[in-house]
Amino acid sequence: MTASDVRDCDPGDGRLSTPSTTRPPAWSADVRRATAALPPLAPDRGQAPPDWFEVVEHFREGLVVCDADGVVRHVSPVAERLLPEVTSGEPLSSAGVPGLSEDAHGGFTHRGRRLTARRVPLSGARCCWYVEDVTDSASRADALLAERARSAFLAVVGDKLGNPLHPDRAAAAVVRLAVPTLAEVAVLVLAPRAGRARWWRASRTDDDAPAVDSGVLVGGELPTAIADGLTGAEPHAVDWLVEQAVDAGWLPGLADTETVARVVPLPGRDAPVGVLLVARRATRWYDEDDVELVRAFAARAGAALTTALLYRDQAEVADTLQASLLPVEPVEAVGVQWGTAYRPAQAGLRIGGDFYGSHRLTDGGSVFFLGDVSGKGVEAAVFTGQLRQCLQALHRLESNPARLLRLLNDALLETTQAHGQGRFATMVLGVARPERDGGLTLSLAGGGHLPPLVLRASGEVEVVPLRGMLIGVVPDPRVGEVTVRLAPGETCLLYSDGVTEARGGRRGDEQLGPERLVTALTGCQRMPAPALAKRVEQVTCDWLAQGDHDDIAVLALRAAGPGGRGGRHLHSVPAGIDRTEETDA
Repeated sequence: MTASDVRDCDPGDGRLSTPSTTRPPAWSADVRRATAALPPLAPDRGQAPPDWFEVVEHFREGLVVCDADGVVRHVSPVAERLLPEVTSGEPLSSAGVPGLSEDAHGGFTHRGRRLTARRVPLSGARCCWYVEDVTDSASRADALLAERARSAFLAVVGDKLGNPLHPDRAAAAVVRLAVPTLAEVAVLVLAPRAGRARWWRASRTDDDAPAVDSGVLVGGELPTAIADGLTGAEPHAVDWLVEQAVDAGWLPGLADTETVARVVPLPGRDAPVGVLLVARRATRWYDEDDVELVRAFAARAGAALTTALLYRDQAEVADTLQASLLPVEPVEAVGVQWGTAYRPAQAGLRIGGDFYGSHRLTDGGSVFFLGDVSGKGVEAAVFTGQLRQCLQALHRLESNPARLLRLLNDALLETTQAHGQGRFATMVLGVARPERDGGLTLSLAGGGHLPPLVLRASGEVEVVPLRGMLIGVVPDPRVGEVTVRLAPGETCLLYSDGVTEARGGRRGDEQLGPERLVTALTGCQRMPAPALAKRVEQVTCDWLAQGDHDDIAVLALRAAGPGGRGGRHLHSVPAGIDRTEETDA
């Protein structure tokens, strides 16, 4: 039973009365009838209370009854326990309780307890104060709100840390999220790599967003607390932590005498991925709930950083492998100007099944090649890597293009049969030897690849009649052979089927074809080899109009002339291919 259940006690007539401002519950009428015949309340506390007063003594709320002059006339036992300053017969104002005044509203704290007080007017200008101890319920409500706030904070942390896959961005996000909820200054130190440890720091500012900076420490310069944290330990000597953080210059604006700090490791796969240091003013001490929140935050941060670091390591491995599989630019050679263009079918991989390159010969010539292996993507790129390695070794044993191509065929057959791959390749392989007048003599061998094109000084484009069988399919294949002479300024162009088989045009399904390629090259005889290769790539991409395509590779070699280097010229060239033209039936 509460004081609100029975409502107000009016000591003037000794009965329980109901104020006009509240409606009593249904049973309060029964209480009034039961207490109607009871004697009046004794004005003096020394007198024995009437029988009905026993009911009031069991109220959860304490009662303080005052007369019209504000003098206390009755204090219930509960009120005596909660408000020992309030004395019967003394003015209520002399007690000095801030919550017992007419302008006070809501709850207040008194003697370490949280109380609520409400004033109810009685007849004859008297009043009754109902005082209730809500410490336990308020503590439970505060704990619930705090738990909800922690859960909401961790949910935001999980969402924000779910996206960064770069360690630097993930680390910056971690310290930025820690301020100001966990700390005024947060420092994240990653585990040392190659003897160096990266750190990030976020500091609270007047603006909404904290200021973030970073730096690097040599492994031997790590504060002891950080080094201990990287072993999985959690240092607890607070003064010691603050002193080390101040010495490291990580606590701008915070003095060690007025600061508290904690260090927690960030869990990784086998060992902590880093350490988080949080610090704030001593007015907000880190209690056990705060420490648990920091640990939960550190667990999520550790998972995000572990993922980002794993992604970085995998990306570095992939980049290294891709770099080893990318086509290698031709080696500089006397009398030859090289031009290349390369566009894989899967742009995100940067590698594909087309390849080109060159090697120097001891007699001053150069072995050059361009080819296309079966398939696309990573598997095709790995096969081209194997093929290039074979060429690099075999060209030291044999410089004749046809015989070198047959040796390569035998090596590929052994490789594909051993691994059960069944892959093959098409290729044009040649040897370029400079002449005294600045021209070039090209000895070409073909293995099932598209015939090369030669841009003569007159502006005409010739198709070199070079045929042959696929490489890596049968032993002792038929290899095509032909010799071509380039006068100074003339160019030989090798290209993959990704150029001629590019589908586009008005309907989007027409192949570019060799005829359109020849048309696009006609009149470009004065273009340097690099510009000519890029022109072929551009014409092909314009024809595709953003459509899907096969791997595209182009290798151009131009006779540099007597000076040994091709001159640079600016001149007009045909605009390209008309994608809307009709094809002949």
